[in-house]
This record gives sequence, structure tokens and C-alpha cells, in this order.
Amino acid sequence: MKNILKACVLMLLAAVAGANGVAMADDDHSRRLFIDRDVDTFAVLPKGVKFPEGITANPRNGDIYVGTFEGGAQNKLLRFDRRGHLEATREFGITPLLGLEFDRVNRKVYVANVGNFVGMASKIQRIAANFNGSTDIEDIAEIPLVNAPAPRTVGNPDGSSDQIFFGTGARVPNAMVLNRAGNLLYVSDSFQGAIFSISNPATCNPCNIVMINHDPLLATAGFPPFGANGLALSHDERTLFIANTGDDRVLKLDLTAPMAPNSVSEFAESINGADGLAMDKRGRLWVAANQADEVVALNEKGKIVA
Repeated sequence: MKNILKACVLMLLAAVAGANGVAMADDDHSRRLFIDRDVDTFAVLPKGVKFPEGITANPRNGDIYVGTFEGGAQNKLLRFDRRGHLEATREFGITPLLGLEFDRVNRKVYVANVGNFVGMASKIQRIAANFNGSTDIEDIAEIPLVNAPAPRTVGNPDGSSDQIFFGTGARVPNAMVLNRAGNLLYVSDSFQGAIFSISNPATCNPCNIVMINHDPLLATAGFPPFGANGLALSHDERTLFIANTGDDRVLKLDLTAPMAPNSVSEFAESINGADGLAMDKRGRLWVAANQADEVVALNEKGKIVA
């Protein structure tokens, strides 16, 4: 249980780098998975490897998986054991890696690869959980072009309203979450303001990727310029929680009718750079606030309780 709890905490504490707007003071700090007054350093990345971004965990053995997001460099997927010792490294080339998700049913790791940032296709990939430096990386789905969502109308206290228009030049898969059965993978796209799903992601090849929502609330004109980001499912899997980083909020999507009007709504506001999400067994939603350098827990009403 101790290892499982530690793995869950580690999933929340990804250091957000590169495009998410965190600048590191020096090489040592840029390689830290996390460092703070109130927590221990779990691991330091190998020399020359920087900017850990996506993070996920194998709750059975405590392995921690970390992807890197360093522009112009060879990005890597790293596997640490539960004590923070490096077990394996797999190079992914110059394409930045964003979110990771662990498939406990099929022993796979899914990777959001943002090829559009370097002139290549953006896609979802998978690799065996016990990978080594030469394990095959499978491309399972390319992110489709759906463009920006419609403008968002925002009301003002005086009764007037403003319109926010969105534009996008990239497909940016950012975060993923699997359902409990391991047969449905949800993917957020931060620039296109969309949520996609992939059925049977462990076995399909190529996989059919379906857009299930494309809402103005999932886009942003704020900073950092990443809209739909971290994902987490409610315990009954009827609600998908979605962080909007640039808008400093957490949203919720009704999965019983995901394409219906108003199926996306605000759940929590004023979380500075809401990024990674994770749901605990008590129903608290944990949010990594990447601009505030803190982690907060929300109750079922969206109020901060820790």
C-alpha cells in the first residue's frame, strides 16, 4: 500500500517544462523530478537529460515512467524502480513527449508524441511496460486535424459580453487517461480544444481515434497557451475532469452525452496553471498547478481542501 500511495503521489508531481512555461535555473534543477521543502527528491534524471514532463506509475511494482520535453534534443522515456533507481531508457527522437498513461490491464505505456512541434505528425504511441533501449515503439493513431473550436462568448457584470476567437496551427495531444477496464483511452488536445477517445488501445493497430467533444471551454487565450490538458475519470466513469491550463480552471465533461450542448462545464476556478490531474480513492481530485508550484486537492464541489 505504501508503494501504491507513493506512486499515486508521484503521478501528480510531474515537473512541467518547455512549452508549459517553467524555466529552470541550472542543469541540476532542470533534471529534478520534483523538489520542495515538504517532499523528498525521488530521482534525478541522468546527466544530459532534461525537462521531465509526462509521468505515470505501475501501481503493482511501483515503477515510475517519465517522458522528456526538450526542444531540439533527443527525447526519452525513462523507467525508474520504486526506489528511484533508473532501470531503462528508450530514445524517441526529437519529437517532444507530453502525457503518459500506464495500462495496468495490458502492461503497456501510452505516450502522447507532439510531432507537430518539429514539423512531423502528432500521434499516440505505445510501448511494453518492461521496455529496454531497443523495445519497439508502436504508432497507434495520428491526431486528426479538427481545427479550433467556435468562439467563446463571455458575459460581463454590466450585462455586455465579449467574444474570444481561437486559432491553432498544431495538433497537441497532451494528457491521457484509461478507463478501469483498460479498453478506452481518452486523449486531450491542448491547441485544438478537443477530447478524443481510442477503443481497445492495447491491441488495435492502427487504432480508430474519435473526437468526442470540441468545445470553446477546452481552448484558451491565456497563459501558458495550453487549453485542455490533464485528465481524470470519476469513480463511476460518468464524468471526465479536464484541466485547462491557460484558463486556470478544471472542467468536467458528462460522458453519458459527451457531444450534447453544455456537456462541458466549469468545476473549479483560479488554480494557477491547472495541469496534471489524478483522482484518489476518497474522491478528491488532485491538481498540479504548474504556475504556482503547488499541488491542491479538490472536493466533490470543486473546493480546495488540501
